[in-house]
Amino acid sequence: MDAKITLSFNKAVIEKAKKFASEQNMSLSRLTEFLYQKIVSGDYKRLDELPVSDWVSMLAEGEATYGKSKSRKDLKSSYFDTKK
Repeated sequence: MDAKITLSFNKAVIEKAKKFASEQNMSLSRLTEFLYQKIVSGDYKRLDELPVSDWVSMLAEGEATYGKSKSRKDLKSSYFDTKK
């Protein structure tokens, strides 16, 4: 059974990922699922150990940044501010 999730990414990365997925005759959802499957199928301790890290890096521009995500309230406020 499939489950839905909501994720936020840099727009440029998403556009490149959509193009890549399309070239592979798959949806962006299935590409994302494939990546998660790779992550959970091994005993990886760090991101650079993932077998997909090289080509994922090619899709992204620059270094990945990790940090605390915004609260749901802040995201909602930010969204509605852009619609004004």
